[in-house]
Amino acid sequence: MPSELVRCPNCGQYAQRSLQAESGWLETECSHCDYLLILHASSGQVIEAYAPGLYP
Repeated sequence: MPSELVRCPNCGQYAQRSLQAESGWLETECSHCDYLLILHASSGQVIEAYAPGLYP
């Protein structure tokens, strides 16, 4: 499963992006703000997304 560090679109910190080659799912996860996005790499279909607010 190849992975890379990218900037989180929610908080700007570094997040982990990984591709599951056998299924084509691309997952971006940020441990700083709990951001999560799982989508199909070729079609762009979103399976799960969670982007909490930065301030309560």
